[in-house]
Amino acid sequence: MKLIGSTTSPYVRRIRLLLGDRDYEFVNLDIYGEGREQLRRTNPALRIPVLIDGGQEVYDSRVIARYLGSSQNVKPLSWDQENHLTLIDAANDSCVTLLLSRRSGLDVNQDVLFYNLQRERVITSLRTLAALAGEGRFDEWHYPSMCLYCLVDWLEFRSLVDFDGIESLQSFRDLNRSQPMVSRTDPRDN
Repeated sequence: MKLIGSTTSPYVRRIRLLLGDRDYEFVNLDIYGEGREQLRRTNPALRIPVLIDGGQEVYDSRVIARYLGSSQNVKPLSWDQENHLTLIDAANDSCVTLLLSRRSGLDVNQDVLFYNLQRERVITSLRTLAALAGEGRFDEWHYPSMCLYCLVDWLEFRSLVDFDGIESLQSFRDLNRSQPMVSRTDPRDN
């Protein structure tokens, strides 16, 4: 089994956490530089992660998680958990858009519809996730918890949000720093 991605991607990190200490090859790509051509050959959507298991290629972290779960007879996620993942992915996708826009020299704080929508999606999703964390919905270390952990840690790593009013997300992250593989997948150390 081979996982293709980057050490700084929260989407790749969640799969690395899910894989745990299983035997697999990790291919770390610079997807905006020298690894772009390999990514182009591997995934026509030009996104990471990509899992290759024998002859099967699987794109997208959510699909990879389903693939791994089905191959190990893991109980599927509940509809509430699927909704939680949608919130996590919405915040993550919008923050990636804001980060790439900023890196492209664009002013993401300008009052324009596109960036206003991204910021609104981020804060609304994060407030809802903070409330869910406060209710204990992420107390068990399962795939949605791994995804939330990766999002919150990445947001702080990239300095993308102000956590005022959603401090419970940082508390959730701090409580889970000792989970298996968390320190080994920290983007700050890779």
